[in-house]
Amino acid sequence: MNVRPPAASRPNLARSSHQHDDTWELLSRAAFDPKQVGHYLDPDYAPMWARYDPELGYVLRDLVIRDGLDDCYTISRYEDSGQRRTINFREIPCRVHTYGDSFTQCHQVSDGETWQEYLAGHLGEPIRNFGIGGYGVYQAYRRARRIEAGDLGAEYIALNIFDDDHVRSIDACRRLRLRLTDGDLPEAAMFHATPWTHVRYDHDLGRFVERPSPCPTPEALRELCDPERFHEAFRDDEVIRLSLLQLGRRVAHLDDLQALADALDVDADLSDVDRAANDAGALHMAYALRSTEFVLDLVRDWITAEGKKLIVLLSYGYGKVRAALNGEPRFDQSLIDYLDRNEVPYVDALQSHVDDYRSFRVSPQEYIDRFYVGHYNPMGNHFFAFAVKDAIVDWLDPKPVTYRPGGAVMTEVAARGGRAGGN
Repeated sequence: MNVRPPAASRPNLARSSHQHDDTWELLSRAAFDPKQVGHYLDPDYAPMWARYDPELGYVLRDLVIRDGLDDCYTISRYEDSGQRRTINFREIPCRVHTYGDSFTQCHQVSDGETWQEYLAGHLGEPIRNFGIGGYGVYQAYRRARRIEAGDLGAEYIALNIFDDDHVRSIDACRRLRLRLTDGDLPEAAMFHATPWTHVRYDHDLGRFVERPSPCPTPEALRELCDPERFHEAFRDDEVIRLSLLQLGRRVAHLDDLQALADALDVDADLSDVDRAANDAGALHMAYALRSTEFVLDLVRDWITAEGKKLIVLLSYGYGKVRAALNGEPRFDQSLIDYLDRNEVPYVDALQSHVDDYRSFRVSPQEYIDRFYVGHYNPMGNHFFAFAVKDAIVDWLDPKPVTYRPGGAVMTEVAARGGRAGGN
């Protein structure tokens, strides 16, 4: 059990230590709903988008929900082995696995409308989709380690990183941060983002470290339905306190957060009321991006040890795309520099959108509306599939059958039983 002892056992300490900040007021109201947690933990309850996982927080379940293009229903189904339903060339051995968040999972489209299926149909071989909506870079890495250690291991690993994934890697409980910053949460059927494994900067060691989930058992998760236990578990969490500062809320004992800024070489003065909100935001993003470099170091070491091959695919939401189309500087230049410096193969979909926009005579918003319905719509996934296509073809050896020099004629492919994948 990793949840702290109940606040009732030391009520004066719990409240008096934070009597000059807003954590008690906010955290005590953010405790989980016991009914929703009960449904979430019930493997037979439907409809529920996610189910509890002691390491990764949650994994996905089949769901039909009205969230797609033109307000249609979308159909998401998952294989027993965990990936989203494979459609194109599923009878052929698979050599490419994709990991990431909802832009990998392809939330808000049906099974045949994912970028993996568009790309598989074009290349003539399957591409498995292990994306989980809401994951950060670190959680996607931990899922990849789990899947690749099993019977489905593949040689080629595509890590798809979305623009918010950096922040999620350092969340101990993303659902709490969303509750504090956005107020409203998705409907009950979409209950997810519960505590999980994550990474943090260790001040004593002077480096990033991997941290276990605060809720390694269903019982620990149920305890977070109690407001006092919830407050006890997260009142000192540095990411939550940074989030509160960004909202203009009062946070006591800033020494550790100021030390974090100094360790990461971020110019911040969190004690200055006029600067605190903006500086906390800058520190939060710098912290998140540095954590991604740490996770990518872990990924590269693992890929090398396993004899696999890695490509990084960078995805962006419509807000970041709109900013880029308006000529604003990118927020993640340090990540691009890291990938270039370490010679990691990658595709930058933000630049792909900027380049593609030059072919249109529409406003940035009209361009965005073509491709997004929150996440990518089917046209957006088609765009992304062909934005990454050339890099994927160059990455694979041997080439996909549709790009193989002196490629086989159809009768030869059929004679091999359709094995176009090369392994």
